[in-house]
Amino acid sequence: MNDVLSIYLTTSILLIILGFYCISSKRNMIKTIIGIEIITSAVNLNFITLGISKNGVDYFAQSIVIISISIAACIAAIALSLILNAYRHYGSIDLRKLRRLRW
Repeated sequence: MNDVLSIYLTTSILLIILGFYCISSKRNMIKTIIGIEIITSAVNLNFITLGISKNGVDYFAQSIVIISISIAACIAAIALSLILNAYRHYGSIDLRKLRRLRW
């Protein structure tokens, strides 16, 4: 049981590192959103892993993950609509080229 938990936790940590790398190294806004979604999935995996007991997965952990998935879907939809509007206005989704949004 502890081996399975350590594998899940290691996978979760690797996914978080991958998500932060994707956010910090990519200048494309869609790839940045994908990085955020990877981090969200890693956190959800971590919640489920920590909720595992002898009787199964804890109901509280399951409910938190379901709420997190629904909120992440809403955030992704809003972010993609903002990207679409930025593309229509500026003609690019490169974060460096959108410096005109600064003060």
